[in-house]
Amino acid sequence: MARGKKTGGRKKGALNKLSTDLKQEITDFLNDNFDEVKKEWQGLEGKEKLNFYKDLLKYSVPQMQSTSLETDLSKLTEEQLDYILNNLISKIDHE
Repeated sequence: MARGKKTGGRKKGALNKLSTDLKQEITDFLNDNFDEVKKEWQGLEGKEKLNFYKDLLKYSVPQMQSTSLETDLSKLTEEQLDYILNNLISKIDHE
């Protein structure tokens, strides 16, 4: 292997075949057994039904990711810095 150079294995950005295959197997299983899952749903009550729904929901709605914002304050103008500072002071005063 050349030093610092990738010479084998998966290409950059390629999907992991095992993960892809496993996800497809799970999807196929859920699709094939959906009628049975619906019957089980009917037998649940209250919190059990909510927990079941919540557990399934994560497979259809993507989870929110936390985000952060980093700003290089040295690139801002004096007016922009004054605006930010005044807004911060105003928020503190209102608390």
